[in-house]
Amino acid sequence: MGDLGDLLAGLAGFEWDDGNSDKNWRRHEVRQAETEQALLNTPLVVGAASKHRGVEPRFIALGQSDAGRLLAVVFTVRGTRIRVISARAMSKKERDIYGQVTAESEADSEIQE
Repeated sequence: MGDLGDLLAGLAGFEWDDGNSDKNWRRHEVRQAETEQALLNTPLVVGAASKHRGVEPRFIALGQSDAGRLLAVVFTVRGTRIRVISARAMSKKERDIYGQVTAESEADSEIQE
């Protein structure tokens, strides 16, 4: 997993499929606004979604909503928009990865100062 960095550069917003938006709420109790917050807030950890074999690349982002909820968001990029496929609470493994990567990032920032 890495930093979102260049992936977000030049993106203009979000694209939502009504079915996915409703599904995220019904299955995981995650609303659109909370999902967008997790993708826009820092720290954000992003990697390729390894289980996906489709035509367009999918990514998984580990981030935090404004309320501090740790979310895993699967998305793709279509043109200049992020299209959210799924959003849910992070698993224990994802929380561990998120904690490790953000701790390393903070340590690197302190060294550079």
